[in-house]
Amino acid sequence: MSATSDIIRNGLWTNNPGLVQLLGLCPLLAVSNSVVNALGLGLATLLVLTASNIAVSAIRDVVRDEIRIPVFVLVIAAFVTTVELAMNAWLHELYTILGIFIPLIVTNCAIIGRAEAFASRNPVAHAALDGFMMGLGFALALLALGALRELLGAGTLLADAELLFGPVAESWTITVIPEFRGFLLAILPPGAFIGLALLIAAKNAWERRQPKPAAQPTTAGAEPDAA
Repeated sequence: MSATSDIIRNGLWTNNPGLVQLLGLCPLLAVSNSVVNALGLGLATLLVLTASNIAVSAIRDVVRDEIRIPVFVLVIAAFVTTVELAMNAWLHELYTILGIFIPLIVTNCAIIGRAEAFASRNPVAHAALDGFMMGLGFALALLALGALRELLGAGTLLADAELLFGPVAESWTITVIPEFRGFLLAILPPGAFIGLALLIAAKNAWERRQPKPAAQPTTAGAEPDAA
């Protein structure tokens, strides 16, 4: 149970790929100008990370060390291609907006890093949980940044939700600030860097406010009990 809770905590908070490891920053900064764009790429990354972790863990005993990295890249590329084709078929408009950043998931350091550092050394169940939690942590970081930039840039949330959820979501747009002219910097590239810096600063400030666990007292020179 301890190992499971550690994996969950690492993926969502302690070792979050976007806010702590600072991996995959290119897509994180590029497409996070709205909630829908961020959520679309976040879910695609989550699916690829989970599936590739499972596959890498399943074949870890049959792949020689000399070729493990090329094999891992091929596995990741296969899942990225599957997700890309599915999005092109069923979410074509969103696929067009995300553009090159869908196939670039192959080169996302967070995915390759988890395949090499965790999935190739752990059983399938733990690898699957690690992939899901790391992907979820990355998606939540994307979602938070997308929400922040869309709110400051347009005063709305979930604009164009139908691109991801279909015609039923055409009325899901939430106007938080009515008649807001928008803050252009928030949706421009510099706004992505500033927004990410604010999220990281907020996370670090919150952690500093948490009480540190008390050190366990030790008795100097204590002898172990006799058998």
